[in-house]
Amino acid sequence: MMKGVSDYLKMSTDPTASAAATSLINSDLQQISDATRNLADHIIKLGVSGGFITTVLQWFACIAAVYLLVLDRTNWRTNMLTSLLVPYIFLTFPNWLFGILRSDIGRWILLVGVIVRLFFPNNFQDYLFLPGSILMLVVIAPSFVAGYVRQGWIGVIICLVVGCYLLQEHIRASGGFKNAFTKSNGISNTIGIVFLFVFPVWALIALIF
Repeated sequence: MMKGVSDYLKMSTDPTASAAATSLINSDLQQISDATRNLADHIIKLGVSGGFITTVLQWFACIAAVYLLVLDRTNWRTNMLTSLLVPYIFLTFPNWLFGILRSDIGRWILLVGVIVRLFFPNNFQDYLFLPGSILMLVVIAPSFVAGYVRQGWIGVIICLVVGCYLLQEHIRASGGFKNAFTKSNGISNTIGIVFLFVFPVWALIALIF
């Protein structure tokens, strides 16, 4: 037994054995780092090629913009916010929903809305103006805007610019960065604006890779 203890003490104080153990640990850490990097790369490639992550983030961005529109009709009335969210929603509509609204279904809905607005103005509520504007953009947008701009660099940059502009204007209106994240009505607005960045940032990564 004493011999085993002495052998252990000898190994623990042997510089060669210590260097070998350190080398093994460094090798294991390097393998973990490589595996993590490969996993992240595969996740990004799967999301970009499969389109699943892109679709989910499009829904997040679109829902966040609609959420901010609802807030605009309650406790955050800002014409600037309203006007900027309309093109943002147009650019972040999920592709399959955009295709449905751009077909005859969207045209019929828009036609009914125009008829109601012209002949029954009392039945056309003011809160329907913004959804009608978004639908009109989807239906009448040229193919260049509906295709190239929405799915390319231009649309991503526009979304990022809109998000940055709304965030800094909201912070200014709240009286500073701290108030934007601490006031009861400011937190919900800030969270909604932050979610506006999710899809364009991912789309930018997808375009780069």
